[in-house]
Amino acid sequence: MTLRTTPEQDAAIEALAKRWGVSKTEAILRAVEEASNGNSTDDAFMAAYEDVSTRYRDALDRLGSV
Repeated sequence: MTLRTTPEQDAAIEALAKRWGVSKTEAILRAVEEASNGNSTDDAFMAAYEDVSTRYRDALDRLGSV
């Protein structure tokens, strides 16, 4: 398989591979697996946001009206 990337995308892949201590190919495969499994940072952030906004709804409403 050939993957065509921009220089910016290649730099991001290389940085990710370096951070994880793996090859660029392995970094791409891991990123795809994480995204397909819903293990992305966005999913974790949204879950935390929903939990906090539900748990502290009254306090947040009061703060918003100050």
